[in-house]
Amino acid sequence: MLVSGSIGVYLLTHTKRSKRIEKKITMAKEYGMHEPVSIHPYIDPAKCIGSGACVTACPEKDILGLADGKGKLINASHCVGHGACASACPVGAISLVFGTETRGVEIPFVTRNFETNVKGVFIVGELGGMGLVKNAITQGCEAVEYIACSHKDAKQENKDLYDLLIAGAGPAGIGASLTAVKHKLKFLTLEQDDIGGTVLHYPRHKIVMTSPVELPMYGKVKLTETSKEALLELWMSVITKTGLEINVNEKMTGLKEEAGTFRVTTTRGEYLAKNVVLAIGRRGTPRKLGVPGEALPKVAYRMLDPEQHRNHRLLVVGGGDSAVESAVALSKQPGNSVVLSYRGEAFSRIKPANKQRLDEAVSKNSVKVMLNSNVREIGEKEVGIAVGGEVTVIPNDYVYIFAGGELPNEFLKSIGVQIEKKFGKG
Repeated sequence: MLVSGSIGVYLLTHTKRSKRIEKKITMAKEYGMHEPVSIHPYIDPAKCIGSGACVTACPEKDILGLADGKGKLINASHCVGHGACASACPVGAISLVFGTETRGVEIPFVTRNFETNVKGVFIVGELGGMGLVKNAITQGCEAVEYIACSHKDAKQENKDLYDLLIAGAGPAGIGASLTAVKHKLKFLTLEQDDIGGTVLHYPRHKIVMTSPVELPMYGKVKLTETSKEALLELWMSVITKTGLEINVNEKMTGLKEEAGTFRVTTTRGEYLAKNVVLAIGRRGTPRKLGVPGEALPKVAYRMLDPEQHRNHRLLVVGGGDSAVESAVALSKQPGNSVVLSYRGEAFSRIKPANKQRLDEAVSKNSVKVMLNSNVREIGEKEVGIAVGGEVTVIPNDYVYIFAGGELPNEFLKSIGVQIEKKFGKG
């Protein structure tokens, strides 16, 4: 009787938990957060035993849950590709994949050592689909470990020839650079902007997700959820402590293979290198709307300081975290009037905390949201926004566009790198 009662309690608890998870999945679909946008876990239902190890291991909230005895994705669009779930699964039922059966994601082809089909050219970090800080650092380190191992017996005859040239000084580029220092390679690191790479262009106080990671020549970095400013401060501390040298404000403009080496062209000159690591990020050139007036000085594609705007009428375009964070930040400055325009029916790519902040701003009438809308024209003192078949003209002083970036496909193709479109594959 006692056993029967215990089973009944278990089944009741199991059923209630499943219903809670299914409700969360329904809400995620309703808010457009169920569809993954980057690398994410695929759970094989035939292998899954419902241990819950993946749910416990995931550092994010409500990415995974258990329903009907199986692991399931909930807010898949918030997944940052941490990979802890796959490592924790006791039966190997989870694999990390890009895209879904219906939505493909373009990713450069790389081997397990992050080498492209062009021998000697490596891609690490965000450009390869790994946006999480820890993953990007790890990839940069592992790629250079492989290069150092592969070329440890090679003789250096040309004093102008570098063992390695690293393009990008974000997390992946810094990880690669420190590993090059560790192995005493002759290398050069370039950064088209300043230290920090993609992180540098985040809005002020943006929350950056990471996890503890070991940095060569520096030690363990114990970060989990940190701000843009704290992460940039860390990079400067690492550079100061290790003596790492980086050529900032120098952009790589060309790459050509010449008799087993590479001639790298930059905005400052040319270099010869045996190997090249591309840690340049996926953003590339900002994606434009292609509407009249977009070339006006009032239009920008990134926002560094919302405090420069006071008593302004602002339009923010986009449906991701950057757009939402910028709209909320702008709304907090005195006298600003902020409109957030997004072409979709719901914000499908934002973190829960950002959705909460946006909802609060909307409830206070500090941000006006226009869904299913498209900018049609940008004027000196107004913008035209289409909703359905009608165009609404609203007063405007500045426009911020966060429509993502064009993957530098043309550059990659010009040097022979193969681009794959993945539909639910790793």
